[in-house]
Amino acid sequence: MFNPPTPIECRIFARIPDEFRAEGRRSTWVDVQMHGAPTPFFLEGPSFDRDGNLWVVDIPWGRIFRIAPDGTVTLAVEYDGEPNGLKFHKDGRAFIADHRNGIMVLDPATGRIEPFLDRPLLERFKGVNDLVFASNGDMYFTDQGQTGWHDQTGRLYRLRATGELDCLLRNVPSPNGLVLNADENIVFLAATRANAVWRVPLTPTGVATKVGTYIQMSGGGGPDGMAIDEAGNLAVCHVGFGATWIFSARGEPLYRIDSPVGPFTTNCAYGGPDRQTLFIVESKSGCILAADLPVPGRLMYSHHD
Repeated sequence: MFNPPTPIECRIFARIPDEFRAEGRRSTWVDVQMHGAPTPFFLEGPSFDRDGNLWVVDIPWGRIFRIAPDGTVTLAVEYDGEPNGLKFHKDGRAFIADHRNGIMVLDPATGRIEPFLDRPLLERFKGVNDLVFASNGDMYFTDQGQTGWHDQTGRLYRLRATGELDCLLRNVPSPNGLVLNADENIVFLAATRANAVWRVPLTPTGVATKVGTYIQMSGGGGPDGMAIDEAGNLAVCHVGFGATWIFSARGEPLYRIDSPVGPFTTNCAYGGPDRQTLFIVESKSGCILAADLPVPGRLMYSHHD
């Protein structure tokens, strides 16, 4: 259907130091998600702060790392949770999609972390996964839990800046990463167990309508985290496949970035001085990869992500 995508090489930008390897420890998350296999860390949620530091989360061990522009890694926060996604708000706070605790909020200056939204209508989430902010402060986030084709009840939420919570979709087989287009009237949503990226148009009143498959993938475990550039090109991390794909604004595969360290390519973010570098998390190796892209790569919504 399409020409083969052009390969792009990547390099290791940073690696979590051995001193932070969680050896000989057990967690419920590891027992379920990794079938008890040794998991010294499992990284996710890359997001840049105002100073150009890259923050990533470590799901099973409740840790958040800060990585300086020179690749130096610092343990910023450790708490009792399962942080999965992280995004910076335009006010400088970091919001965290915590699989166990719901939406959390972190003050990067003090390290204080506290619940922000844990129970909609007194009901627990299935297990929130990732989030993104619109320019008006609305937060879109996914509630994945253990959903899949066997249980198509994953949800896409919008928390308005005014406090109202809207459930936009409630029939997704494993909703995961998500991004907004430039006009903020379309959510691109990774439906991991469907191995597809969904296109979710929003009406002027913010209702989801005419939802459809935008990109159908194959192999691996499915699409995970995503990033979008100013031209509308979509970077999709293909977990289990060990690759990150760059699709054009019309869904055509342009580039393929293969991981040199493992197949768990879970999420990505644009950064660097010119924002034409894609930083990719390889979760199980504890590595952050960097790939220089020949396409316009300045991240949309850089004022809050």
